[in-house]
Amino acid sequence: MKKIMIIDGGPRKTFNTASMLQKFAEGASSVSSQIEVKTVRLYGLDYKGCMSCMACKIKGKASNVCKFKDLLTPVLEEIAQADGLVLGSPIYFGDVTGQMRTFLERLAFPWLSYNDYSMTAPKRMPVLLVETMNGLPERNNSQGYGSMEYCITAALGEPEHLIAYNTYQVKNYNNFELGGFSEEAKRKYRDEHWEQDLQKAYDAGKRMAEKILG
Repeated sequence: MKKIMIIDGGPRKTFNTASMLQKFAEGASSVSSQIEVKTVRLYGLDYKGCMSCMACKIKGKASNVCKFKDLLTPVLEEIAQADGLVLGSPIYFGDVTGQMRTFLERLAFPWLSYNDYSMTAPKRMPVLLVETMNGLPERNNSQGYGSMEYCITAALGEPEHLIAYNTYQVKNYNNFELGGFSEEAKRKYRDEHWEQDLQKAYDAGKRMAEKILG
């Protein structure tokens, strides 16, 4: 049995990021019953970023999986044995959520060798980075996964990217102080693009599953 781990770094259980990741899961699962697809919501876990305990760097006991014990530990251990990885986050202030960033610290720091500065994960695997944002393709401030994407690329391989732009922020704009946005324009863009974005996520799931099965 092969396994794909999906890490949802968004706070809302049923909104843009969650919907994209769900469609990815459906696409991957459609390929074969021999692929398990598991989704973990970071906002549902109580954990911290890297604690600088250096347990992953102890001589004779060095590990490329974080050794700090909390609710994130078993997730990191599952990723180490997985065959594919999907990371999804809304973009806030031009960056991934704080929960995604702290998760990435815990994921990537054990990969880093302070002997030769190489980045080595337990195994290489296909990776998809998903972003959902309010910005437009031609006008946004997203830094995506930032410097952590370099770590992912070096340790796991070149990731695929999937971005959903100009997403709805709320279901009813009349209930919020969001006067800088035109709900009509947002709705028009969503009507033209959202189903395509979901289809792209579904297709990405199929591609990863097919690649894993070889």
